[in-house]
Amino acid sequence: MSISRVPTRKLEIHCPVCNSAAVFYSCTPNCCFNHVCSGCGTTFEPVTRKTGSRLSGVLAPDPPPEAADPTAECAACDSTEVCMAEDGTVVCAKCGAVLVLELTEVAPG
Repeated sequence: MSISRVPTRKLEIHCPVCNSAAVFYSCTPNCCFNHVCSGCGTTFEPVTRKTGSRLSGVLAPDPPPEAADPTAECAACDSTEVCMAEDGTVVCAKCGAVLVLELTEVAPG
């Protein structure tokens, strides 16, 4: 019996105002999830919502995200190991939950 592995990549978040991919995480998980767009200065906070689906065999991104890379908290297990499967599906590498990513607290720069 073969175990399926789901390769992933770092979470990608585009600015909700200018659509730039030059977004960075500007805080720490024990505080908030404030992100800033380098292009237009917009700030926002990503949140996730459970879909009820799970994937098994999810592999963490390689290389792993750096401290300032976009991140979000998993709505299922509270982990910050949220990443993207090759097809763009948002998934938690820790618990395998398939998630919907939403941007809140949007404040144009």
